[in-house]
Amino acid sequence: MIALALVVAAGSLASGLALAYLLRRAPTVRIQLAGLALIAACVPLAAVLLSGWVMFHMGADRKILAVAAGSATAAVFAALVLAQSITGSLRRLGTTSHTLAAGELSVRAPVEGPREMAELAASFNAMAEGLEQLFDARRELVAWASHDLRAPIASLQAMLEAIEDGLASADDYLPTLREQVRTLSALVDDLFELARIDAGVLTLELRRTPVAPLVTSALQLLRPEAEARGVALSSEVDEQMEAQLAPEKIERVLFNLVTNALHHTPSDGSVAVRAERRASDLILRVEDTGEGLPEEAPGRMFDRFWRADRARSSNGAGLGLAIARGLVEAHGGRIWAENRPQGGACVSFTLPT
Repeated sequence: MIALALVVAAGSLASGLALAYLLRRAPTVRIQLAGLALIAACVPLAAVLLSGWVMFHMGADRKILAVAAGSATAAVFAALVLAQSITGSLRRLGTTSHTLAAGELSVRAPVEGPREMAELAASFNAMAEGLEQLFDARRELVAWASHDLRAPIASLQAMLEAIEDGLASADDYLPTLREQVRTLSALVDDLFELARIDAGVLTLELRRTPVAPLVTSALQLLRPEAEARGVALSSEVDEQMEAQLAPEKIERVLFNLVTNALHHTPSDGSVAVRAERRASDLILRVEDTGEGLPEEAPGRMFDRFWRADRARSSNGAGLGLAIARGLVEAHGGRIWAENRPQGGACVSFTLPT
């Protein structure tokens, strides 16, 4: 009977391990846990039934107890094997999270295991990638802001020293001093606006507003520069078109987009602002007759400080299009760029009507 008990115990252990191995390949944790409960219940139940058969034929209580204990032990062992598989994925994710918290932002969790674990690892990796991009953007912000602040500050310092040393009079440098102060003020305003957008504290006072006057105002501000460059400015906007917007913010969006188009349009070219009413929104387009956008520009030209190619102006801090995107998205619209079939670039954005 001892041999029979050992055979039953070994059979229970083998069946429990086989079932646990099969459950490890189940696609979801839910199925694994349900199977775990099934193993924990069915294997001892089978042992009890077998023990009843032994009791009926042999009347050996101790042998019944041995068979039941062996089967229960096999079920527990199989459950531990399966639990080890489930917790292994969690431990790997926990190790990755500790590494990320320690500052290693490039670390990623292995996307493997049951569906829930794989989805959790994928979500974790997306979060880690977002954090890495955020910290890269912050480092880039500090680097570019320092670079763009250093030039006008150095210029101001040099002019002040020249005035103090008697090498020039204040009147000689006064126009240049004003220009450098305006440059610094504009950069600080842009950084402050981006900080408010990133922090989610930008407040918009939306009201039903005609779009045509905003377009006219933005073009009027840029007309002297356009005439100096030999670029024609025009607009095709219906006077009756209205949208739900914050006027000063959308005027700034238009100003930034037209400025960007103006800087990339050669002499004798043109920049036009057009508007089109659609079913649920209004779309505004700023089109130019320049050289168009490089291949990677449409996906990156709205990133702050991105000035690697012609999609960004070299005359500013590289924040104008990033601010435009933030303001448009704050209105519930979207913004994108593309090349025109007839040549040049087109930047479009939508506003809810």
